[in-house]
Amino acid sequence: MSNDSPTGRRFVRWLPAVVVMAVIFILSSRTGDELDTVLPWVQKLFPWLESFDPGHYAAYFVLALSYAFGFGFRRMNVGRSLLVVLMSLLYGVTDEWHQSFVPNRTPDLADLLHDGIGAAVAVVCVAIWNGWERGRSARKRK
Repeated sequence: MSNDSPTGRRFVRWLPAVVVMAVIFILSSRTGDELDTVLPWVQKLFPWLESFDPGHYAAYFVLALSYAFGFGFRRMNVGRSLLVVLMSLLYGVTDEWHQSFVPNRTPDLADLLHDGIGAAVAVVCVAIWNGWERGRSARKRK
């Protein structure tokens, strides 16, 4: 299968999503004790984030962006945007289930909420970027 074929290009476009999912899986495999060495540092750096775990927002923001890249940023519409958020949440469910097998980690519905918010913000950013690009293209044609 050549990367010049439409199938090859589609496959390559989804590789970032596979990489991001693998990174999330690896990070989720860390025990609670290993995470306790990172979270206090983040909370010390940003004291107002005491009960805030930016990792879920950031990870699922990037995951949703990688899904949108797989679909093609310019091809994103409301349906694909909702699908990207749903795909992110479904991966979040598997991530929480995976964490139930990791020592000192527990699944948490709040984490799923944070995952969904991160994915939704990414989709909104893609929509804003697409609107800006369309406006820019329209101004160039005039």
